Amino acid sequence: MKKLVIYLFTAIIMTNGHAQTYTPTAANFEARQQFENAKFGLFIHWGVFSILGDAEWVMQNENIKVKDYTRLMDFFNPAEFNAHDWVAMAKNAGMKYITLITRHHDGFSMWDTKYSDFNIMNTPYHKDVVKMIVDECHKQDMKIFLYYSLLDWRRDDYSYWTGRTGQGTGRTVHGDWKDYIKFMENQLTELLTNYGKIDGIWFDGYWDQTAPEGAQDRTPRIDWHLPEIYALIHKLQPACLIGNNHHLSPLPGEDFQMFEKDLPGQNKSGLSFQKPSDQLPLETCETMNNSWGFNIKDDNYKPVNTLIHYLVNAAGRNANFLLNVGPQPNGIIQEEFRDTLQQIGKWMEKFGKSIYGTRGNIMPPQDWGVVTSKENKIFVHILKDSIQPVVITGIRNKIKSCTLMGTGEQVKYDQNKNEVTIRLDGIALVEPDTIIEIETK
Repeated sequence: MKKLVIYLFTAIIMTNGHAQTYTPTAANFEARQQFENAKFGLFIHWGVFSILGDAEWVMQNENIKVKDYTRLMDFFNPAEFNAHDWVAMAKNAGMKYITLITRHHDGFSMWDTKYSDFNIMNTPYHKDVVKMIVDECHKQDMKIFLYYSLLDWRRDDYSYWTGRTGQGTGRTVHGDWKDYIKFMENQLTELLTNYGKIDGIWFDGYWDQTAPEGAQDRTPRIDWHLPEIYALIHKLQPACLIGNNHHLSPLPGEDFQMFEKDLPGQNKSGLSFQKPSDQLPLETCETMNNSWGFNIKDDNYKPVNTLIHYLVNAAGRNANFLLNVGPQPNGIIQEEFRDTLQQIGKWMEKFGKSIYGTRGNIMPPQDWGVVTSKENKIFVHILKDSIQPVVITGIRNKIKSCTLMGTGEQVKYDQNKNEVTIRLDGIALVEPDTIIEIETK
């Protein structure tokens, strides 16, 4: 059994001008390891924006005024929503955690909050969706993370006049920024005290107050008060992991680092200029089509094999894969998403042991694929036709066996002190992933 290596460090942060320290608890470190082991999660983008069928940024993109957008609350009645079925769908897909939108940039709260009238309890549905999903996750042994937007396109006390978005929603009053910070702290306190164990908080929107990605100086235009917000979260639930989709290197107090629509170390989306942390767990998130929230016009569904490749490539880079669904306003997750998750689940049922609990970066990603490992097992993932032979570095112990995962067929190899050469002659490569399982002594 491998020894668990824990990086003990103390983050020095500033709160109200006074230096404070953040030393993660033993429970927090254990939660980080569990998060790294999970490897696969479900992202759920859902709210009143789904009614318009134009994804979650519709208020910003169409410059809908606050007064008009608020009317959507009167139409939100997801009578077909079934928390048990959603969690079971994720579980059958091989997912180990769910990240649920509780409040997106439009400011609509999906739970019974005392701090905003723009919430699900004031809709015809009048039920606490967050409670139903969290309770079901607890019943089905599914980890639950809660997404929370730092920015708000509705509130006057949000510093919209310095932000990059939300300029066209009709606000004219410049409210008190301190009131907004207190509002967020109050809502986060509700989420972390009224719903039992919460495994993580997934922040988004920090970038609204910075220069665009790629700019040399991305210092926020306002003080987000993150040290005190992070300290509050860790005080309420010390094991709760904090991540922030700010597209920057991790800030003090954060427990994992995420990448949006990019594998760690890549920047195909133009959002990920940050370097992957070698201290914190990593996660990348992606959509099944081109939209996060329900978009009735978006039929650009990614093939199942493409998404399996994404999952495997993430694991090979020591990262989790958070795959998104955007449910319809009636509470139904559309058939295309459900079918895709079912097929991924069948693949994970057969080959999941090469993903779950593994660690990546055994060797750099190659043109042909990646390598994952767990205890005395090394999994060579060949994702496309390779020029023979495949050379693996980083294996120091003597090889005991080398077989084709799924069939047990023996695979020829040569080993010296520096590398292992796998000879694929006679091995038929299969889609989406030919996995060579190496066991060492």
